[in-house]
Amino acid sequence: MTPYEQLDAWIDAHFDEQLQFLQELIRVPTDTPPGNNAPHAERTAELLHGLGLDAEKYPVPEAEVQAAGLQSITNLLVRRHYGPGQTILLNAHGDVVPPGEGWTKEPYGGQIEDGKIYGRATAVSKGDFSTYAFAVRALEAVARPTAGSVELLFTYDEEFGGEVGPAWLLKHQIIQPDLMIAAGFSYQVITAHNGCLQMEVTVHGQMAHAAIPDSGVDALQAAVHILSALYAQNTLFKKVSSSVEGITHPYLNVGLIEGGTNTNVIPGRVTFKLDRRMIPEEIPAQVEATLRQIILDAAMQQPGIRVDIKRILLAHAMQPLPGNKPLVDAIQKHGKAVFGEDIPALGTPLYTDVRLFCEAGIPGVIYGAGPRTVLESHAKRADERLDLEDLRRATKVIARTLLDLLK
Repeated sequence: MTPYEQLDAWIDAHFDEQLQFLQELIRVPTDTPPGNNAPHAERTAELLHGLGLDAEKYPVPEAEVQAAGLQSITNLLVRRHYGPGQTILLNAHGDVVPPGEGWTKEPYGGQIEDGKIYGRATAVSKGDFSTYAFAVRALEAVARPTAGSVELLFTYDEEFGGEVGPAWLLKHQIIQPDLMIAAGFSYQVITAHNGCLQMEVTVHGQMAHAAIPDSGVDALQAAVHILSALYAQNTLFKKVSSSVEGITHPYLNVGLIEGGTNTNVIPGRVTFKLDRRMIPEEIPAQVEATLRQIILDAAMQQPGIRVDIKRILLAHAMQPLPGNKPLVDAIQKHGKAVFGEDIPALGTPLYTDVRLFCEAGIPGVIYGAGPRTVLESHAKRADERLDLEDLRRATKVIARTLLDLLK
């Protein structure tokens, strides 16, 4: 057998073990918010140790974690040094949005049924904890590399922007890779992605008894007026197109709203959080300034209303660096060999941690285990799932890619 076929055979022989590893990862919740994720890192370190992969633990100081809106963060780093040469880093995140409603499977059960594994974070992106760990195990068992290094980085704040995960580790020079791959899906290699601006808007009115509404100022009615002005922007956004294949147009969404005190009380305060996806061609400062002005203008049309606007996340778009070509070429070559089809290099409307590496001058791409679309994976929806064959084949692609890069 060729070295590539030997890697494939090792992965096939250990696939049941890989699934058990993934099930254990799924069974420790990492809902973010609230973001109490250090316990999962401790369990992951135990499981990695059982695979012969010892992890360095990097707990982030409590004050910095809380400033990021989270409760506890411990980043994990596995370093495998083989000899002189470049360092390839593989990064996946364990934090996830809460399960939400509508599940027919146990969200943290890791149930396997009809060739799929179910549970929150199966596809995004605890699945790639297992993809990357078992690709490295296969590489070491079969190829026994003598050049370069591989690092496995498992972080827990991607949902909140990565500031106490990859950004923190880069800032403290704990990681300094030459190339990196981050968790993704199997049928395309992602080289660019959207940016994201998230803001919290609090609308202040004057609480009053519902029997005498004119004695108060209804914050909810004012919020509806502001929201209408914001949502009207989506019609305009559809007229703007990105030149990056795989990315369409900007979009605005309001994902959370709360306020009021009781049914018979005119609400005196309403807060909502918005998410504005920015195509790579947009300038984030201009996007934020425009949104703030739209909100303020709409609020001024409502007598007695004032608003507070707070930025809670600014994630820049990922721009491809020329140095990512070896990653793209290797993944496309082995993806075609393993999946039997071309693996295109595209952009995605998502935002990820990879932008932080690219901003630091480290070429990176997004590739891992998952279906053709986010919709198919049910990521951030009920019954998130991962096709077992996508997991198996993506692990082979990553192992083969590492073999090429470390020669």
